[in-house]
Amino acid sequence: MPQERALKRSVCDLFKRRFHFPVRNRSGIFALGLHEHTGTGTARGGKAVLLLAKSAFAAAPHREMQRIAAMVGLMPGVTKALCCFSEQGSPSLRDALRTVSGGSFATIVIVPLVLPMEPSFHNWLTRSLKRWQAEDGFAWPQVRIARDIAQSLHFEPLLAALVAGTAAEPPVLPDSVHKPEGSLVPAQKRRVLVCEGGACNAAGADVIWGHLRNRQVERKLRLTGDGTMTAKSTCLGPCNLAPVLQVFPEGTYYGGVTEAAVDRIVEEHLVGGHVVSDFAYAPTGRKQRLRTIHPKNPEKPKI
Repeated sequence: MPQERALKRSVCDLFKRRFHFPVRNRSGIFALGLHEHTGTGTARGGKAVLLLAKSAFAAAPHREMQRIAAMVGLMPGVTKALCCFSEQGSPSLRDALRTVSGGSFATIVIVPLVLPMEPSFHNWLTRSLKRWQAEDGFAWPQVRIARDIAQSLHFEPLLAALVAGTAAEPPVLPDSVHKPEGSLVPAQKRRVLVCEGGACNAAGADVIWGHLRNRQVERKLRLTGDGTMTAKSTCLGPCNLAPVLQVFPEGTYYGGVTEAAVDRIVEEHLVGGHVVSDFAYAPTGRKQRLRTIHPKNPEKPKI
């Protein structure tokens, strides 16, 4: 509790200094855990803000995202602020959207904390949002995506402040003696390659990669059965089947991969040892088109 109160005070002080308007230290801001911050008012008609980063592997970057979400949660008009990740990290963007899409918010705002903002990133984000809304089968609140950080009018003074602040930072000095380090050779026998070629990136390969990595951690795939390692790759070949991944040692190609497909591949193939035929494509010597898989619409979340 003392640490929580101190964090609240520091966030409020930071807001007063940087944004120059009075901020109350509202109770309940940190009540929903590491990734979620909300005020005490009713959510009906309010605005939910999702702060989207690419990846976070350790506790420290998650805490940093918590700090940023706390600042956003204090902004006027914001009812709820959550952190989420497009690649590896929890919660994923999809899971965060599940939290707010079935609620009574008027608007969901997604703020990508990404530099540089590549056109492909914005394109797959837009396509994924459209696909997820169609898959859910119920009306979401209005969804908006914030502009590129680098296009903000406040970006130049922020950079200037960062550059000026380096005067107070210690210099990085070379080691006096070079100390070579060793590495363990992985014992895992299975490999999953996620294609990061142009067509797959445009089709949302980063989302598939992040979902796979999160499932790898949750299901302890490195230690399950023969063990599974995952890696990104350059183009795997069948670009018109994007996004594509390949599972070894069988060499099975999977195309049109979605988050639901990853879940099935993990459970049925990596754990169960059986190829998921709905998404598998065998080499036939002829060009193949992407098959259409119709997912079952889930029930609308209960409020």
